[in-house]
Amino acid sequence: MIDRVSTSTKTIERPKVQENLDTSNDTPKFFHYVKKDQIIDSAVNGRVVVALCGETFPVTKQAKPGSPVCPDCERIYRGLRKK
Repeated sequence: MIDRVSTSTKTIERPKVQENLDTSNDTPKFFHYVKKDQIIDSAVNGRVVVALCGETFPVTKQAKPGSPVCPDCERIYRGLRKK
């Protein structure tokens, strides 16, 4: 004698999720001065960096020539003594 198991299937509806793929707003308002070793560590390990002005953030973008620079970072950088 063969036992027959009755199975049924249901369709589960996924909720509608709209992903925002617009990356035009990803660009920071200003780019900041950060120590080189912190940039590499943040890019590789996702750690947060501290800019000269005190702002903290993970490194996600690289500044291109001509990108706007944080005025506070610029002022502090120019005040540092060059060796």
